[in-house]
Parts: sequence; C-alpha cells; structure tokens
Amino acid sequence: MHAAADRLEFAPPPTPGLARALLLAITAHALLMVALTAGLSWKHEAELVSAQAELWSAVPVEAAPKLIEPPPLPPAPPVRVVEPPPQSRVTDAEIAVERDKLRRQDDKERARKLQEIQQQKQAQLNLEKKREQEKRDKDKKLADDKRQAEQEAKRKETAAAQEKAKRLEAQRQENLKRLTGLANASGSAGATGSAAQSSGPSASYGAKLEARIRPNIVFSDEIADNPRAVVLFNAAPDGTIVGKPRLKTPSGNKGWDDAVLRAIEKTESIPRDTDGRVPPVIEMGFTPKKL
Repeated sequence: MHAAADRLEFAPPPTPGLARALLLAITAHALLMVALTAGLSWKHEAELVSAQAELWSAVPVEAAPKLIEPPPLPPAPPVRVVEPPPQSRVTDAEIAVERDKLRRQDDKERARKLQEIQQQKQAQLNLEKKREQEKRDKDKKLADDKRQAEQEAKRKETAAAQEKAKRLEAQRQENLKRLTGLANASGSAGATGSAAQSSGPSASYGAKLEARIRPNIVFSDEIADNPRAVVLFNAAPDGTIVGKPRLKTPSGNKGWDDAVLRAIEKTESIPRDTDGRVPPVIEMGFTPKKL
C-alpha cells in the first residue's frame, strides 16, 4: 500500500478536459455512421424515365456532310532566278600555254630522274675503281714483300757461300802449311818458326780449349749480333785452372760475359798442348755463335 501510494504521489497529474474530449469523439463517430447508412439506402428506389420518338423513315439514312470550302492558299513566294556566273572562255592560246607548261614540267621530272640515274652509275663506277685500286695496291705490296724476301734469301745464300768459301780457303792454307812444315820440329803443322820447340801454344790448342770450355756455357738469351768476350785465366802445369778468370775485353753484353766466366770456373781443368805442356796464362775469345 505504501509502495502504490508512493507511485501515485510521483505520477504526472491527470490531463484536464479528458472526459469532454472522449464524449465529442463518440458523437462524431455516431454521426458518421448515420451519414453512411443514408447514402447507401437511397439507391434502392426505382426511377421512372419517359421518352417520345418520331419516325421519319423506315431505313435510317445518314445525311451527307456539309460542303466546307477550303481556306485560300497563301500566295507563292516569287521565284528568284539565279543566273550562273558567266563562264570564261578558254582560248586556244591559253590551252597551248598550259600544254607547254605541262610538257616542261614533264621534261624537268625526266631530267631529274635521268640525273639521279647518272649519279648512281657514277657512284657505282667510283666504288669499282676504288676496289680495283685497293686490289692493285694489295697485289703490289704482296709482290714487293715477295721480292724483298727473295732478295734477302739470295743475300743470305750469297753470304753463306762466301763464308763457306773462306772456310775452305783457310782449311786449304792450313793443309798447305801442315804439308810444308818441318818433319822433325816439335811445333804444330801451322808453326812458322825455326826453333825445335815453340814457346807458345800450338795452333790447334785453342780449338781444344774451346771444345772443353764451350759446353759449360749456359746462355739462352736471343742476340741479334755476335759479340766477342776476351778472358784471361791462369793454369797450373797439370792443367788445373788457378784463381778466378778475368775479363779483358767485354763483349758489350753483360749476360754473355758472365756466362763465359762461369763456364771457365766450372771447367776446373784444361787439356795439355801437343808438346805436353800447359801455358801458365791463357787468353781466349768466345762468341755466342761459333765461327
């Protein structure tokens, strides 16, 4: 009870005039129902319709339409005659001039094409001439190189023949000296002295020394010329090389000079001469290419 009283205490107050509004709404609805009922009931009563007709013809015929004149046509606009522009009359002279003009244009075009063809032919001709000149130059160069090679080969062949002739002549002279030597002399065949025993080495002793020392030379450089290195070294009576060899005349190529000195040191001993002796001081010359 207390809870319901509390709710009513805080509820909004009732709207004034509510009963009067409800009464007016009920009255309006009642009037509306009466009006609808009266509108539906009046259509149920029959209506009496009376008419009179007068017969003029047994078959009905329809009357022709009334002639109606058409309205007058509006006046036609005036026709404007447009005269064509007067055509200019071309004379024979003008025709001849135009023909001559066209002929000159055709001549110029033909001349231009002919000039282009001539230029192309000239360019082709120049190219062929250039190729022929290059071929002639190449053939000439090959011929010159071949001629130079043949001349060089011929020169070398001539030099080799001359060198061979010199060696043969030297050998012939040596043979003559050997044949004319003294039979009882102790010197070599090439000796020219009058003593029974030579104080120096024999002529063939140098070849013996070179044959002993040259195999010990180690030298692989390519040399265009043939330089000569002259060395000095001492030897004991039994052929043993004493001390270090010395360079008397350099060849101009240090590598070759060093190779010769190393070869003499490596040899250690040399052979005796034909008389059984060994010179105490020996001077020899060596070249890369054996003469």
